Amino acid sequence: MTITGYLLCCVTILVAVGAASIGFVVRRRNMHLWLPGYVRPRGNRARGTAAAPVDVFLAVCDHFEPEGHAADPAAALALVERWRREYPRLFSQFRDSEGRPPQHTFFYPQEEYRPEYLDALAALCGAGYGDVEVHLHHDRDSAESLREKLETFRDVLYERHGLLRRDPLGGHVTYGFIHGNWALCNSRPDGRWCGVDNEIDILRETGCYADFTMPSAPSDTQTRTINSLYYAKNQPGRPKSHDVGVPARVGQAPLPDSLLMIQGPLALDWGHRKWGMLPRIENADLHAGRPPTWRRMQYWIDAAVTVEGRPDWRFVKLHTHGCKPGNIDCLLGEQTAEFHRGLQLRAAEDPDFRLHYVTAWDMARLVHQAEQQQFRIDWDSLHSKTDERHLAAAGAHPDSSGFHR
Repeated sequence: MTITGYLLCCVTILVAVGAASIGFVVRRRNMHLWLPGYVRPRGNRARGTAAAPVDVFLAVCDHFEPEGHAADPAAALALVERWRREYPRLFSQFRDSEGRPPQHTFFYPQEEYRPEYLDALAALCGAGYGDVEVHLHHDRDSAESLREKLETFRDVLYERHGLLRRDPLGGHVTYGFIHGNWALCNSRPDGRWCGVDNEIDILRETGCYADFTMPSAPSDTQTRTINSLYYAKNQPGRPKSHDVGVPARVGQAPLPDSLLMIQGPLALDWGHRKWGMLPRIENADLHAGRPPTWRRMQYWIDAAVTVEGRPDWRFVKLHTHGCKPGNIDCLLGEQTAEFHRGLQLRAAEDPDFRLHYVTAWDMARLVHQAEQQQFRIDWDSLHSKTDERHLAAAGAHPDSSGFHR
């Protein structure tokens, strides 16, 4: 073999080994599920900078699990009280374009219900710093048992704690949802941590206004649809019905018998590489090792989570586990304060960057405003509750709520 032939053979082997290694990493991190949608976004949702000015709607959706990260109920209550006490102290100084402070949406797990935890959160939210919505970890459930859990917890949050809202049109109590273990609609290949293929229908029928579970990468529950606001419909006999759906679009009414899916940004972070070569996954998760920064914010905005026809409205839904050790110090510490300080500076220096702190509820209402071609944002409608008595009712009911843990 000639030297040239030998070198060519070596190069071929190296390329093959490199390709095989990359393929292994892609499969191991379940990136094959969503990379096609990342490389070739659907419709007019191409990634990148929108035409100025741009309105950025920033929501933090917390898988808030105090008992999952505490030794006993007393320690769990201390975590909740820390949030109630420190959040206003740290973040009341910051304001968005409407003069609103940073918002935090606490997706509280049904299976960890204790009234004292929710009373503390209701006080914080009643002071204007966020909302409480529904989180659920469940395994091997039936449609009937799932429905009972959701309806009972929904009613306790509303009646006992003055949380949640009534739907502006239907009048029923409504809630946002995040699925525990990412397993929405029985989406795990092994069938664990759910069990209900028609979960979308159960959610919709019990008053869920939108799901906020995705993205779940690198989990194998990740959907093919990414960086999207879309409507998913139950596909009888099939799990993971939310894998695909119909995008929310200006001038298009919500599809009947479907549920709004509000996804957070999902991208490849080439500036934060593994082994100096492979990009890491940017999945909008806030934790001790990945605090919020302006650099990450640029990825989140450029992911272009929008209502089709409104590329200048950018929805940035972040997620976190706010009671996890390390995370709580990051989220209630100087790193997050510095992030908000940077956003304030950016908004002050750039009139084309309009920052809006929103809750999960606000995000869903903004989607519907865009669909209805209401391009002047109705903030009064967004921030009000349809039943104002619940703002004052938190903690006013006796402990005999009828809820069974």
